[in-house]
Amino acid sequence: MYSASSSVSAPPRPTPARPAASRQGFPVVPEPALRPRPAAGLRRATLGGPHPLSGRLDLTGPQGAQLRTAVAAVQRICPEFTPVQLLRRGGRTALLVGTSGRAPAVAKCLLDHSPAWADRFRHEIAAYRTFVRHRPPVRVPRLIAADPESCVLVMERMPGRVVSPQRHPSHAPARGDVRAALSAYARINAWRPPPGSFDAPIDYAARLGRYHELGLLTDRDMGDLQKLLHGLAHSQGQFCHGDALLSNVLLSPAGPSLVDWEHAGWYLPGYDLAVLWSVLGDDEAARRQISQQAQSQGPAALDAFLVNLMLVLTREIRTYETAVQRTMRATAPVAPGAAETGEEQRLLLRRLHDDCGLARRAVRAAVGTR
Repeated sequence: MYSASSSVSAPPRPTPARPAASRQGFPVVPEPALRPRPAAGLRRATLGGPHPLSGRLDLTGPQGAQLRTAVAAVQRICPEFTPVQLLRRGGRTALLVGTSGRAPAVAKCLLDHSPAWADRFRHEIAAYRTFVRHRPPVRVPRLIAADPESCVLVMERMPGRVVSPQRHPSHAPARGDVRAALSAYARINAWRPPPGSFDAPIDYAARLGRYHELGLLTDRDMGDLQKLLHGLAHSQGQFCHGDALLSNVLLSPAGPSLVDWEHAGWYLPGYDLAVLWSVLGDDEAARRQISQQAQSQGPAALDAFLVNLMLVLTREIRTYETAVQRTMRATAPVAPGAAETGEEQRLLLRRLHDDCGLARRAVRAAVGTR
């Protein structure tokens, strides 16, 4: 699953490129009129998003049995862990808050042990083990215990608040919070961990081919992106968090911390920037800053950013189209809250399609200058 892409390598730190003049035909920053904004007061629908903190850990019923199994797995590798609350439970993982000795701790347990998700979980364990030997330039949770076989991870509970709990915030977060998040991810992108400590999570050619087969990319999209990818065949890789969401940034007086490292590795330059651009749909200033940063690193870095942006936006469209179809297929009476959720999903999907159109035009403009 995490085989290295032939177009991405992890060489020594490159010499910084001189800023390049912005080119015409780079319509990545959308005009407000081109992108529908959610109605005031709407919250973005979360796909298996976090549940609120419970007052106690409920281990009764069928779901309680699953949690009891998870707690037992945690305590096998960390006997001093005492669970207190269920912080989050999705379809694939459960996050338990508790203590390890006297220190606050978080236990992450995989509930879906399918091969793909087990590989991803083990990738995250490997990342935290690497951080023990090689400290990254941002604060990350300290590893307490881990078991790749049972897919259990126990780590320090970091203090702070998330920049935004939503994957796609319906309203622009505070400017200072966004700046702190961009700065934290930029420090990670400038880091060069030792060779062999991380691999390349994305095979770009294979990912493009799969999206093309699914009808998510047109023949022209495929041709244009392959041309850019060919020009990046010997591009220097960039270390990225891989899931650069605002919900993965915790802010505290001691500075920002980054969590959830299951996608960390070597990417074409600009992958984290592409993820941030895709989720900051209601923050034009941040999007403009990201686009300018991508352009300032030179034509090759800009091409890599555009390839990443098309892949990220296509993935988001695929995810939310599935969610909308699932909502429309529901045969039971829909509660008012659920109806609002479906409408939010449709609004977000419409914005993602508009964003993808802007990125597509930028890709075509870049191909035309090569």
